[in-house]
Amino acid sequence: MMSVVHRLTAGWLLDHLSFINQCGYEIYDSFAYPGDVTMNTSVSSTNDHPTSTFATTSSSDVPGDGVETEGKTARTRYVFREEFFHISKAHIAAAPEEQLLQGSPELTLTEMKASSSAEEHKEGTKCGVRDSVTGAKKKRKRKCVFNQGELDALEYHTKIRKFIWEGTLHLVQEGLKSGFLHHAAAAPSCGKNVVPGRIDCGLAELCEMAKQFPAVNDGDHQAVNVLDDETTIPEQDLLSCVTENNSNCAKIVVLMGQKYLVPPRSSFLLSDISCLQPLLNYKKKYDVIVIDPPWENKSVKRSNRYSYLSSWQIKQIPVSMLAAPDCLVVTWVTNRQKHLRFVKDELYPHWSVKTLAEWHWVKITRYGEFVLPLDSFHKKPYEVLILGRVQGNIKEARRKSEDVLPVPEHKLIVSIPCSLHSHKPPLTAVLAEFIKPDVECLELFARNLQPGWTSWGNEVLKFQHIDYFTLLQNET
Repeated sequence: MMSVVHRLTAGWLLDHLSFINQCGYEIYDSFAYPGDVTMNTSVSSTNDHPTSTFATTSSSDVPGDGVETEGKTARTRYVFREEFFHISKAHIAAAPEEQLLQGSPELTLTEMKASSSAEEHKEGTKCGVRDSVTGAKKKRKRKCVFNQGELDALEYHTKIRKFIWEGTLHLVQEGLKSGFLHHAAAAPSCGKNVVPGRIDCGLAELCEMAKQFPAVNDGDHQAVNVLDDETTIPEQDLLSCVTENNSNCAKIVVLMGQKYLVPPRSSFLLSDISCLQPLLNYKKKYDVIVIDPPWENKSVKRSNRYSYLSSWQIKQIPVSMLAAPDCLVVTWVTNRQKHLRFVKDELYPHWSVKTLAEWHWVKITRYGEFVLPLDSFHKKPYEVLILGRVQGNIKEARRKSEDVLPVPEHKLIVSIPCSLHSHKPPLTAVLAEFIKPDVECLELFARNLQPGWTSWGNEVLKFQHIDYFTLLQNET
């Protein structure tokens, strides 16, 4: 299963949508019940605790060998809705000299400051116009004077700007040649990107409610729920142990009346950071741990839409108890220098992780342009990944690192982003050459599932909601 469209020295051009659709969202329907009775997929309530029915119509672990009734096999296949990746236009239009295929990779810090000041002035002018129209007489709270955090961010951006520009350009050019990306001449002159409606599943609220359940102690509770053809599990059990789909076909989970697709050979734990014990009870050590923390920032605080964790809370994640020797740790970081410094100088040392590399995920449109101007003052079209390895027994680390390439210091991951908030691109293919095959992989603060991975988070099933998928075919 590959999501890499092109691989160059600078990095990779990924096809996120293709990766999702290669995860194997196929269900083999079973109608071999007397009178064609279907399985129960309802949600019932007993003793004031709701119960979920885990249901899948699969009765075979081997694709192609579905249940036969009257000589027929029914197969249902789902694909992720393509419109969520139809990012045709940049969120903010860039001037011609700032566009990837026309602009210049060279820009000094002085030029960056001047450009950012102009952008701030432009925003201030817009604000002034709005204020005059509404009759408001409020003054701008700040002038075009940079604080230390903004100066640090400008300096950092100036250092990496050329590498990001040139590397992205080379990957985009390859994508245009192969036809994966489209030439600007074919771009629509008007229109907007798809802005999907939110599907409010209430997963985070369920995890909050779960805090009222009795505490799970080490060793006094089953460690795993295995999804069978028809399994009914109370929410309390779902939230208190890891759930596995060990088959080679997808399963459907019905939780609080909502349906979620679980890909083959995947496992997950739905809980918040205060209920991590079931993951420790799972007794697995992981060779790869990818972390996407809900970083604290002003906009998140103001919106009140997303929960966030303080730096202190993130440090409490028991990575040392989850990591195998020489484990590769990958942490997604916002572009705030405060968070970058925290990961390198505090978080990784606290976890006994040695920083190895700093990669960047660059977001582009279907026509190969940055989704935001590269030098935008407020938001950048890239995000940062900090890679490191757990330090421990030197002999064990050397043995495990044999036949594995060293992690390069700088790489780009270029892709068309999903329009769903914080749906990160898959790292399975790009990390493959830096780890041994068939290793145990874990994603923390996950919002979706992947074959071969264990995923944990209080919204771990969010992007598995069946409404994000389309029923492609129903064959017999």
